[in-house]
Amino acid sequence: MNIAHWLARQAIARASAPALFFGTHKVENYAGFDQRARGVASALRARGIAEGDRVAVFMYNHPDWLIGLFGIFYAGAVAVPINAKLHGREAAHILKDSGALLCLTDAAHRQSLHEVDCAVACVTIAELNGTADVAVAHRDGDDLAWLFYTSGTTGTPKGVMITHAMLQAMTLSYGVDVDTVSSEDTTIYAAPFSHGAGLYSFVHVLAGARHVCPASGGFDAAEIFKLATHFGNCHMFAAPTMVKRMTDVARDSGADGSGLRTIVYAGGPMYTADIIAAVEVFGPRFVQIYGQGECPMAITALSRHDVADRSHADWRARLGSVGRAQSVVEVRIGDAQGTPRAVGETGEIMVRGAPVMRGYWNNTEATARTLQDGWLMTGDIGVLDAAGYLTLQDRSKDVIITGGSNVYPREVEEVLLQHPEIAEASVVGAPHPEWGEEVVAFIVGEASKEALDQLCLQHIARFKRPKRYVRLPFLPKNNYGKILKTDLRARIAEEE
Repeated sequence: MNIAHWLARQAIARASAPALFFGTHKVENYAGFDQRARGVASALRARGIAEGDRVAVFMYNHPDWLIGLFGIFYAGAVAVPINAKLHGREAAHILKDSGALLCLTDAAHRQSLHEVDCAVACVTIAELNGTADVAVAHRDGDDLAWLFYTSGTTGTPKGVMITHAMLQAMTLSYGVDVDTVSSEDTTIYAAPFSHGAGLYSFVHVLAGARHVCPASGGFDAAEIFKLATHFGNCHMFAAPTMVKRMTDVARDSGADGSGLRTIVYAGGPMYTADIIAAVEVFGPRFVQIYGQGECPMAITALSRHDVADRSHADWRARLGSVGRAQSVVEVRIGDAQGTPRAVGETGEIMVRGAPVMRGYWNNTEATARTLQDGWLMTGDIGVLDAAGYLTLQDRSKDVIITGGSNVYPREVEEVLLQHPEIAEASVVGAPHPEWGEEVVAFIVGEASKEALDQLCLQHIARFKRPKRYVRLPFLPKNNYGKILKTDLRARIAEEE
């Protein structure tokens, strides 16, 4: 089934219900949303776009983004969302790799692509003025719907093939494992549409909810608070860095998050100290999910109750986890060959189920490495407890082996961030002639080496304590807010 049928049905059932907003301004109701998406589909077909062809979307968050996305689906084509923060050269690589025949842009991003001599034609939604009499194209569940390009922190981004059935499984599991959504609710898109925020648009279309794009075009905590107060019953997807920023702004301004019902966080490590602070400020509004592009948004979930609970004997350990397997997947821990490990043993996180990708676009070698006997080898290291809670240790490539013992950087980072004078911390391994690797901590903050050493010795084994601390004004991050450990390792290599 083409996932666009969900919008078509809402256009009949709730034609006059408000659908798309730019700030507090209503742009379209559901009938208008549907008609404009069909107009885009008609125009795409007039330009020769056929079922299965790729059409990219490279623009700032705006209602036009959703209109373009569903127009692509109505036409039976494949969406290739590109993060609006990428450089034109990076976007051009994705366009070339995906074989996109057309790119839906705004004026700023069209100029960005023009400056790097991109050969793919670029059009704005306003320029796609087709008729609205297009039927929804038939798509099977295994047909490609969305090409998701990985963030590429360790190399060239790969295109994850996401099907209509994968999107349906992900969406339906949201209502079971994450939160309920009704037609009285509102979702605020403060994170890039090209990733988690856009993927969560489907559950809100299915429910006939309101879709709000902040007028700033991105994330501004004060703006989010105002929109939440205006609309009420608001949901949003946020990266951990956004949650931390919202907490800081709320403390400074006295905001309490009125109107925000649910904040789903994912996309990077949420340190325990940060989520404890967020719950203290906002109360029980948070749900954590763990997913990958290869299994979008649908590996595990840590419920609102678990995030806010302080009464259970294991509440802190559970809060440091990413929750339990979502209803549409199996999760297990395996060794390097995929053999299951016992409860409490550390190994690679493996996932099997309906939301798991069918492979990487035009990359059979990477597909064969990542999909083994029906299991997705996530590349993440973790441990499952007896109650089914999954705790992430680190990416397998980030594990530090010093003197034959494994050190998981996140464990060390969690300790360092307990110090009130440390704002950010990232731990990597550096070559050492005797021990193989030594632990190096890059920090943002004023805490002394002596204070940090003492803190580490109080909480973790001596061999895990950083041997060096490198102070930086800020940590390097990619366009998705993830810390670039490759850059930190390169800095060490240059110094040596």
